[in-house]
Amino acid sequence: MEEKSATNQPSPSPRPPVSESASVPPPRRRFGPGMVIVLLLALGGMAAAAVYYVRYIAPYETTDDAFIASYVTFVSPRVSGPVVKLLATDNQHVRAGEELLEIDPRDYQVLVDQASADLAAANSHIRQAEAQVVVDQAKADEKNAAIPAAEAAAGRAELDRGRYETVQSNAVSHSQIDLAKAQAKSTAAEVEVARNEAKAAVAQVGLDEANVETARAQVHQAETRLEQAQLQLSYTRIVAPRDGRVTRRTVEEGAYVQTGQALLALVPDDLWVVANFKETQLERMRPGQPVLLRVDAYPHHQFMGKVDSLQAGSGALFSLLPPENAVGNYVKVVQRVPVKIIFDPPADLSQFSLAPGLSVEPKVRVE
Repeated sequence: MEEKSATNQPSPSPRPPVSESASVPPPRRRFGPGMVIVLLLALGGMAAAAVYYVRYIAPYETTDDAFIASYVTFVSPRVSGPVVKLLATDNQHVRAGEELLEIDPRDYQVLVDQASADLAAANSHIRQAEAQVVVDQAKADEKNAAIPAAEAAAGRAELDRGRYETVQSNAVSHSQIDLAKAQAKSTAAEVEVARNEAKAAVAQVGLDEANVETARAQVHQAETRLEQAQLQLSYTRIVAPRDGRVTRRTVEEGAYVQTGQALLALVPDDLWVVANFKETQLERMRPGQPVLLRVDAYPHHQFMGKVDSLQAGSGALFSLLPPENAVGNYVKVVQRVPVKIIFDPPADLSQFSLAPGLSVEPKVRVE
């Protein structure tokens, strides 16, 4: 019975065969030499980029909205007339005081000659007036000297009259007394006449002195007219007011020019750069900071400069139609502020044909 029960028990199920690959775990992946090199190159590139940014980008502010500027002087005549000499050509460099052109001076030379003749006549008149003062002064002195003589004669006649009247009537005739009275009156009248003549002579001297002052004023007027005529004559020679290059010449020899007519423009040698930086770039920008300038006309040359000043206001504020920000549909726009940059040193510009309007890319070191 025991054997039967033992034989009736179920036999265990057979285990499936285990494969060799499933029993071994996969090997770990390791960085090979190539991967390490790539990683090191990446880290080196990132470090180089960081160094480049810190050294060459972060300390600088730059913009492409910049150009060369200068004050352009327009040359105009101060007198009118035909051009007889033209000594300046297009794009010629001239020095201050150098003659550019000449207007026909003959009409203005005539005015100078006439003014010179008027001055000579005025000087002759003043000499005559001064001589007349001397003559009339002598006459006045003579009249003043005649007064004491007349007074003496009048006193003697008055004494004679008094003596004749005090003597006895039988000693002097009535005719002698009447004659003494007449002589006393006559000499008294002569004294009055002498005094009046002296006053008239002194008044004539005063009048002569006034004529001298009038003649001197006429001399001054003649000198002024002569100086004005000489100035008009000098204006026929038009000279360069400063160093620079001739541009926009609109005059030819033989042309008739009018006063104030623009004949040519003179671009001076004093140049600078106007760079319109964004307002967000101005926090660390100060006058005196060095600037590296690249002019598009000379891409292979670097110019040095420095910040001169920052404009007190944005460029839009001084435009023809400034913006009106106090409106309902206001949109914030980053403003640009003009910054003046001067070349340093200016002597380096002599070998380059720099001119106003050329594009520039400034790079300002703000740290």
